Amino acid sequence: MTFLRNSLGWLNDIETLVCEWLLALFVILLFAQIVSRQLFNHSIAWSEELSTYMFVWFAYLGAVVAAKMSAHNRVTVHFQFMPKWMATTLMTVADLLWVAFNLYFVWLSYDFVFNRMNLFWKSQTLGVPMKYIYMILPIAFTLMSIRVLWNIYLRVVKGEELLDPETAEIKKMQQNNNAQASS
Repeated sequence: MTFLRNSLGWLNDIETLVCEWLLALFVILLFAQIVSRQLFNHSIAWSEELSTYMFVWFAYLGAVVAAKMSAHNRVTVHFQFMPKWMATTLMTVADLLWVAFNLYFVWLSYDFVFNRMNLFWKSQTLGVPMKYIYMILPIAFTLMSIRVLWNIYLRVVKGEELLDPETAEIKKMQQNNNAQASS
């Protein structure tokens, strides 16, 4: 049972793990490129292109992680002045519009990658078919939609208050300050 729970936990955090690895690898590649140019007067031709593609994948998967953490940039200050049910309703409507946009973009990007993209388009240095580079679009927007729908479920059905990491940390600091002031 523990193995299954650990496996499910790891699968749940796979986007975060992939983002961490992509970030580490493209920083290492760029560092190696700089060292190679400065110390050996030699350029690693493929490293810049690969780093660029890794950064693009990192950015899109980072958006998925932000959606999972409910940490996307949005204006929410006005919700403080509304009844909780109204704020929840408006946030849900906004999130459903976001999911509708994501699903439309999944359809467009899927159509582009699988139906309209020329099979002979390849990256200049690596020679990788561009289809594999562009695959991040339908993947990321599908995953983002799933994460947003899950957050809607948690907020509406389970009644959980979803806070982005910064807001959660601020609330924790305020509670600590209030506890210290009352003691």
